[in-house]
Amino acid sequence: MFALVTPDVSFYPSFRESHREWGGVHQDGAGLFAGDDVTSPEGFEPWVRKLLDAENADGSGGIVPCTYRWIISGSQYVGAIAFRHYLTPALLNSGGHIGYGVRPSARGQGAASWALRQVCYRLAERGEPDRVLLTCDDANAASARTIERCGGELADVRVGADGQPFRRYWIDLAGGSLDRAFR
Repeated sequence: MFALVTPDVSFYPSFRESHREWGGVHQDGAGLFAGDDVTSPEGFEPWVRKLLDAENADGSGGIVPCTYRWIISGSQYVGAIAFRHYLTPALLNSGGHIGYGVRPSARGQGAASWALRQVCYRLAERGEPDRVLLTCDDANAASARTIERCGGELADVRVGADGQPFRRYWIDLAGGSLDRAFR
């Protein structure tokens, strides 16, 4: 049903539909920032290239290497998931290793849980890191359930720079804990 793929310009029409669904709202896990043009093919291609290049970031300016994958179903872009290779102090406080987002019309179909499990299994096979940090808004019950379903243990609830509370979860990737968590 779902697959994780490397970002590719061939998904432009489907991504553009998804972008409209988000209505300009930030898309967790997509690597989309203010100034990125994803509404035209001419802007989409360099943005996809930027996502692919992020895996080899040198860490300067607080930008850590990050692997982006898109969640697809057939030829349709469903969402995105990103893995930051290590944590800076800021990411340890409020960003985490993994971020994900699913387009509004595809929510509730298990895409986020599936993608998070896939990324966790791949990282566990690699043998590092031993655990990953994920964060979500305290009010985002769906994301909290997804993280908890995937073995996330609540570490704490903090208040962000915007004054809103957010949750910090750790998922243990070592010692077979994934198999226990995903039963």
